[in-house]
Amino acid sequence: MGSILSKIDEAIDHLTSTLIRQQHPDGAWHFCFENGTAIDAYVIILFRTLNIQSEALIRQLHDRILAGQQPEGCWKLYSDEEEGNLSASIEAYYALLYSGYSQLTDEPIQRAKHFIQSKGGLRKVTSTLTKAILAATGQIKWPASISSIPLEVMLLPPSVPINIFEFSGYARVHLAPMLIMADRHFSMKTAQTPELHDLHVNRINTGEQHSREHQEALDSIRSGLNRFIGSPRSIHDAAVKKAEQFILQRIESDGTLYSYASSTILMIFSLLALGYDKHHPLITDATQGIKAMHWSFDGKTTIQNSPSTVWDTALVAYAMQESGVPDDHIAIRRAAVYLLSRQHHKTADWTIHNPDIPPGGWGFSETNTINPDVDDTTAALRAIKSLSRTDPSCRESWNRGLNWVLSMQNEDGGWPAFEKNTNKEILTWLAIDGAKSAAIDPSEADLTGRTLEYLGNFAGLDNRYKFIQRGTQWLIKHQEKDGSWYGRWGICYIYGTWAALTGLRATGISSNHEALQKGAKWLLSIQNADGGWGESCSSDRLLRYVPLGDSTPSQTAWALDALIAVHPQPTAEINKGIYRLIASLQEDKWMTTYPTGAGLPGSYYSHYHSYRYIWPLLTLSHYRKKYEPGRLEIQLRYTP
Repeated sequence: MGSILSKIDEAIDHLTSTLIRQQHPDGAWHFCFENGTAIDAYVIILFRTLNIQSEALIRQLHDRILAGQQPEGCWKLYSDEEEGNLSASIEAYYALLYSGYSQLTDEPIQRAKHFIQSKGGLRKVTSTLTKAILAATGQIKWPASISSIPLEVMLLPPSVPINIFEFSGYARVHLAPMLIMADRHFSMKTAQTPELHDLHVNRINTGEQHSREHQEALDSIRSGLNRFIGSPRSIHDAAVKKAEQFILQRIESDGTLYSYASSTILMIFSLLALGYDKHHPLITDATQGIKAMHWSFDGKTTIQNSPSTVWDTALVAYAMQESGVPDDHIAIRRAAVYLLSRQHHKTADWTIHNPDIPPGGWGFSETNTINPDVDDTTAALRAIKSLSRTDPSCRESWNRGLNWVLSMQNEDGGWPAFEKNTNKEILTWLAIDGAKSAAIDPSEADLTGRTLEYLGNFAGLDNRYKFIQRGTQWLIKHQEKDGSWYGRWGICYIYGTWAALTGLRATGISSNHEALQKGAKWLLSIQNADGGWGESCSSDRLLRYVPLGDSTPSQTAWALDALIAVHPQPTAEINKGIYRLIASLQEDKWMTTYPTGAGLPGSYYSHYHSYRYIWPLLTLSHYRKKYEPGRLEIQLRYTP
């Protein structure tokens, strides 16, 4: 026992010292939120279309995209993705050519072209965002999956069963610009726009096939539109204006739409479709906002889809406090002050389904002021808990945040990410790639588990309260037959199971409860021979656990943290995992950069550069706290 605790002490000391050195003067931690090559490709295409002279950035993005090409000529969303990813490969191919730094005759481009053609070319693209970028720049016609949705849907009030606010917030801010462009059949080419005609394989019969469910969803929308009185032209004009205002009202101070690069790129194209000049301040501000999202690391540059500064800062500060860094340490106090400055004070779209609640949440990025989410809010509340004990103004902020989280509980007992009770199955029937995951914002096991963990361990609430009972019952009801839980925002079953088990334990559910025993048993059954854990991104697309074959630091930490929560004493399996986790801290292999953050199944995955610090530190701290009680706060070797 002494040997393992000694190694844990050394690892915690190293991690906390490293993190303190990395804190910025404003109290925040800034880490890269890496999202594959899609956003890099879209930015090149956008900037070349607008003739924006940012040569250094475009060249850097080009080089990163090119470096990601696989020997087969394709691009992948994650290293073990079988057969490559067609949408990602088309995006990369298009952007490389449009940049001007790759030529059609180049060997990498020829390999990419061969791969794309072998997979069916442009007609086989599934990603809705890819289709939108291709259509906006004149490479394909606007797909019927988008153009068949009438722009007049923007006019339907919340009282109508199917309206724009029944879509998730993420879906809305991407869908509105696309509907504007599709309605106007917008496309914009320049003299430098590459021609992708070679990628149109078997151009006959390329029309999209739509399901009966898709038609039912459209019929429901149109039945709502029949309530309007007036000429079709006047109604349509009103819809165009409504869509435009919808977008303009959700622009953040940095010029971005909802603080996402992806929706901002679509917004710029939609403004052009509406007749805005490419030099209009809204467009130039938006492009500057996108540029500000760039991040350089290891000689590469990427565009983050939404910098994760609030999320990372909250989690780092929380993990450091769990490790024993004193509450009054300057790093903790600086982080708390930073987080308090980022608490939301505006009513926004979330109030449509959750009215009469004062704002109090936090968002993901520091420019986000109108799109709070439950996970970031509980993360921030964990981090400022210590300051709220002594600072009355912080206590008021903490109470507002707590009340906001409680108010966001869905009718079914679980918690969503962004908006309450937005879970209408009919919206998932639309023939839009990823609609099942992106169109709605239902209760999820990871969000529900992490919320319960916060409410139990930090707010002091347990199963005596009805809302806690409803949350725990939702989790137990949604456990998979094998004992795992599906996690929406992390990869995937390991993530969900960790969140569920720690949440259930925090609210007073016994370790001997059947659900907890099954969950712990499942985690042990998938432990790797080296003692760690690793799960493929394929899990969230196939909706079943797919082993990665190697161990990642974050997934190993999640599994161990869950087992520590359940087991009263350390086991041989837990200790073996701890040794593997500590060893991973000194490694720099592909497993340490494997994406374990989830965005959209089959389309979007994230590598959080912060995760190799946060989750190991948290897990090692919980091991020491539980299995070596009464330990004094650690004395850091590093003093700022």
